[in-house]
Amino acid sequence: MIICPVCDHVQPEGTECDVCGKRFPVAAAGATPPVAPLPELELTPHAGGRDAVNAQPLPELDITRLRSGPDLPPQVVQDLELTRSAPTGDLPVAVLPELDTGRAPDDGVRTAAPLGAVTCRYCRNVQAQGLLCDNCGMRLPRARVAPAVVAGKPGADDDNWMACPSCHTRGRPGRACSECGTRLQEKT
Repeated sequence: MIICPVCDHVQPEGTECDVCGKRFPVAAAGATPPVAPLPELELTPHAGGRDAVNAQPLPELDITRLRSGPDLPPQVVQDLELTRSAPTGDLPVAVLPELDTGRAPDDGVRTAAPLGAVTCRYCRNVQAQGLLCDNCGMRLPRARVAPAVVAGKPGADDDNWMACPSCHTRGRPGRACSECGTRLQEKT
């Protein structure tokens, strides 16, 4: 890896830094400095493979290497607990009357959507308007009130809106859908 001396950028190769453009010094080809061996070091040549080593086993060590392969006979452990049981057959399943399933019967009463001033659940700020808390910026639990639509009469803001044929998102005819990009065609 090359480390740029100017900007400390690390890169795998190249003649100049990819970030700052500093040119790296180029070593002269074939100019390897001479290396003199140190006389106090032992030279240990390596042939590049596994050489056989003649060594006698130590008598005080146990030989723990086991034979491997199919020549080992299988052994049965007498005190081993078996994890299988005999087949039980068809048994009647009794319902436990005291078991709580965790669901209460539906009483039909629904929680009313919060309208008016709402308390932020994060910072406890009470705010009357807006979808985001003015104090901490988190989303407030507001309900969007749908406009009442009379059968056969579209609302005042429904004059030129239509549903996208691909994703059913509301959009203006003649424009691209904001969700999928399909061109909305005017009804004829």
